[in-house]
Amino acid sequence: MDALTAALKVAASGLGAQSERLRVVSENLANAQSTGNTSGADPYQRKTISFASELDRAAGVNLVEVSSIDRDPTAFPLEFQPGNVAADENGYVKTPNVNVLIEMADMTEANRSYEANLQVIKQARDLISMTIDLMRN
Repeated sequence: MDALTAALKVAASGLGAQSERLRVVSENLANAQSTGNTSGADPYQRKTISFASELDRAAGVNLVEVSSIDRDPTAFPLEFQPGNVAADENGYVKTPNVNVLIEMADMTEANRSYEANLQVIKQARDLISMTIDLMRN
């Protein structure tokens, strides 16, 4: 039963981490076109997420946790939009350093990892239920 409890803890930590990753990706996608409000102002800056392994001494397993949410230091692309309020004196607007294709790939990967962890939880729950049923007989 201890192995099943450990599996539940590991999968639950994975669910939490991937859920946070999906939140960050969603925020990036939602702001992929957000420019600054004044001339020459910086637009939305893409966020990145990093994970770390943390030992759960009681269960004797490594859990995943969000270690940091940072800003992507990549330069902002410039677009010529002289009518935009965020345009500089030359008519260029700094646009967010968000690449929609990369964000969609990250979203797909996070979603698959989330589903895999959810499947582990379902199977562990089924095994625990079967063990309890065997103990009753």
